Amino acid sequence: MKIENTKAQMRKGVLEYCILTILNNGDAYTSEILVQLKEAKMIVVEGTIYPLLTRLKNVGLLNYRWEESTSGPPRKYYALTESGKLFLKGLESTWNDLVAAVNLLTQNKNTKS
Repeated sequence: MKIENTKAQMRKGVLEYCILTILNNGDAYTSEILVQLKEAKMIVVEGTIYPLLTRLKNVGLLNYRWEESTSGPPRKYYALTESGKLFLKGLESTWNDLVAAVNLLTQNKNTKS
């Protein structure tokens, strides 16, 4: 089993949470979201993010608006809906519980050896 596959699955598992968190800080277009993910060492390609943004929009967690750009075509800016903000709060709670559980397990890994 290749570790890269497992690492990729771990990143994919938290990608939705990361995107919603980025948008909780303000509206953004896809390139801005990708830059913020890259800065956080969450390398994601456009082919992954576009379907995810569409799915999040279709379930009512995001909406978007078009804005003219001074340097090219219009940009689609994504924003959290009220449902998206509530969903994010639920994910934050789950994330914090998960981090605590993983930390507990990994910090105590040598106690039964």
